[in-house]
Amino acid sequence: MRRLALAAGTLLLAGAALAAEPIKIGAFFDLTGTNANIGTPTKLVAEMAVAEINKAGGINGRMIELVTADTQSDPTKGATVAKKFIYQDKVDAIIGPTRTDVGMNAKAVIEEAGIPTVMTVGSDPVITGGKFGPYAYIFKAPQRATTAVRTILAYLKEKKLTKVALLTGSDAFGKDGLGSLEQIAPEYGITFVGKESFGPKDTDMTAQLTNLKNASPDAIVCWTVGPAASIVSKNRTQLGLKIPLFQSHGLPDPKYIELAGKASEGDRMPATKLMAVDQLSDKDPQKKVIKEFVRLYRDVYKHEKDFPINTHSGYAWDALMLLTNAMKKAGTEPKALRAAIEATKGYVGVSGTYNMTPEDHNGLGLDSMVMVEVKNGKFVLAP
Repeated sequence: MRRLALAAGTLLLAGAALAAEPIKIGAFFDLTGTNANIGTPTKLVAEMAVAEINKAGGINGRMIELVTADTQSDPTKGATVAKKFIYQDKVDAIIGPTRTDVGMNAKAVIEEAGIPTVMTVGSDPVITGGKFGPYAYIFKAPQRATTAVRTILAYLKEKKLTKVALLTGSDAFGKDGLGSLEQIAPEYGITFVGKESFGPKDTDMTAQLTNLKNASPDAIVCWTVGPAASIVSKNRTQLGLKIPLFQSHGLPDPKYIELAGKASEGDRMPATKLMAVDQLSDKDPQKKVIKEFVRLYRDVYKHEKDFPINTHSGYAWDALMLLTNAMKKAGTEPKALRAAIEATKGYVGVSGTYNMTPEDHNGLGLDSMVMVEVKNGKFVLAP
């Protein structure tokens, strides 16, 4: 009897120890380099989400431990960091990174190891399959690039701006956007009268814009992220072009306005509803969720001063909530957790309402985006 009691006690202690072990989640972002203005606040939001989850008791009694890494705005760092997370840090899941090309660099490593991952990148290849490789364990919190493309094209069609010039970055994000625009445009009756590209680190695009001007377009669509977009806006103004400029869904950020200055006035782009929350209908189920996120970000954790809210701000929050909501149901065993994320239905997040399927590892529809424009130095719903 005594031995049985001792054995039972040992099992209880072992169970208690396991329950007390933290759940490790790897989080990799561009904390330095050209994309640090996105990566650094994204890390702060991830830490904010973890703090709120732990404050509420964690996940089934276990606290979340965030293991962070800097990918330095370097596409080649993705696989290296993913390997460290998986084989050295022994994480249960991963969120991030900031850039699509970093995510693609990490994709094969994550899939081979079978670690559930919710990425925070803007483009689609990470969850596309086919020539881009399997994505059984990879999900994505931001809208698909195709969702943003359809939002722009629908707006252009509505405004009868059907002759369009394209100016796209030569990186993975720009190429993905270009491919989506070319593929989907015919559905909306949009034709492209000129196409130009530039390097994401280029500092002058006047030559490309001059070529596009000569094609007499109704509008210019620029597909890039980072400072290059603001340069395009400034160059257009310097050339005296009155052609409306549309940017990608990666640009609704006060930094864009800061860098482009008055040149940004009137520029339009698709965005998450976070960028125009005060203009949303009270019947929109996202409004209450976004308002609470903004309250935490500004008033409780006080990140607004150093990093004003932008369209990227909710991505890490949603990524962590998608992961941890699934963990509450399925635990951290990789296959069970993967299946639980894929079964997500009706999760109302900062970036939209998520309804995952085996084919769609994003789960956001066109109703998750709005068109915004810069007016008097701020983002507002575009008329």
